[in-house]
Amino acid sequence: MSVRLTSFLSSIEHACQCDEPAPKGGSWESSRTINYQLGLARLTLASRGASRQAQPMGSILLQACALADGSNCVKANLSWVDHDGESASVHSVYAKPGTDWEAEARLIASSWLAGPPASKLAPVADEPVEQLAAAM
Repeated sequence: MSVRLTSFLSSIEHACQCDEPAPKGGSWESSRTINYQLGLARLTLASRGASRQAQPMGSILLQACALADGSNCVKANLSWVDHDGESASVHSVYAKPGTDWEAEARLIASSWLAGPPASKLAPVADEPVEQLAAAM
């Protein structure tokens, strides 16, 4: 699984660079951290602008694991720098015959580039509590 984890991380990084050639008007700056024993890999992404200072944008953490039925799975946790993490985005890819790893990498990259998902909580009405209780 470790070789697939490394190549999958590279595919995600390449897809990000292809889909967004000039992030925030600069160039991509990335770093990788991989722990083969734990099955973890992290891609940290930043943009290097005209000031030549890297601005962190977020990261993608991959976790490889074996499921109870013996099949493999890679879970991608997406995070962004200016995001509180309440509506985290997680994508799971199951290693089945016919899994298109390049397409899955492009899907994860496009999800990360789209930014954090909107909050799933409904907006709170400005009605007084008495009116809400009467409506029930």
